[in-house]
Parts: sequence; structure tokens; C-alpha cells
Amino acid sequence: MKITIQVDENAADLEISVTCRQLTSDVEKILATLRMMNHQLLARKDDEIHLLDIAQIIYIESVDRKCFIYTSEEVYQSDFRLYELEQQLEEYGFFRVSKSFLIHLQDIQSLKADINRRIRITMSNGEQIIASRQYADALKKRLGVK
Repeated sequence: MKITIQVDENAADLEISVTCRQLTSDVEKILATLRMMNHQLLARKDDEIHLLDIAQIIYIESVDRKCFIYTSEEVYQSDFRLYELEQQLEEYGFFRVSKSFLIHLQDIQSLKADINRRIRITMSNGEQIIASRQYADALKKRLGVK
């Protein structure tokens, strides 16, 4: 891979150009990362690629090394791993609550204490997600809950 940066004081806006022999999954990941800057995420559904606004995402689940993105309307699949999505989405209000779930904090409807210091989280779409005790204290701290 070759990266070229050209500084032009007369440029009106930032322009990024990608030249490739074919559109591979690595190229798609690079494009997805760039779109994150515009608050969008690339996701797949039925052999189509969709651009999702990050604000639409309620939570993300990892199952068998595949990441599924849940919105109020649909379920999509991401080519990124959960830890990669966590790094990219942390600044947009997403928080890891277990080994397999990343939630959008603004979509939390309610919290309820569960057994063994876990927390039962009800999301805006009605789904219930369990925050493991490993992440529960950090979640309470992040939300300002005692």
C-alpha cells in the first residue's frame, strides 16, 4: 500500500482519493473508517452495502466472530470485529458492556440490578442486554449512577 499526502493551501475542502485494482474487504474497511469521520458506518444486508448513520445504531453484538448491528428497523452485519468497532465508536457514546455487546448509551431505556453484580439493560427497542460484572462498575461510573 502506498500513501501519498498532497498539501495544497488553495484547496477548498479535504479530498481523499483511493486508487485500487479491485474493491477488496481491506479497501472497504479503509473506506468505512473514513466514513466514520462523517458519522457513518458501512454495513451489509442481503448482499448490499448500506451506509448507516451512527445515531441509528442501538447496539452491536458479536456472535461466532461476526458483528451484527441493530437499529430500530433492521439488523446489519459488519466486516469489523467488535474491538475495532469499540475503538471507532467510543467517542460517539458507545460502551462495551460484555465480551459480545457494545451499546449506544443514548439508547438505554432502563437499568436494573441483576444477580452477581450484573446489570440488566433495557434498550430503546425493548431488547434486554446483560452487562457483565467485569463492565458493570465502569458502566455505572460512565452514566453517573451509584
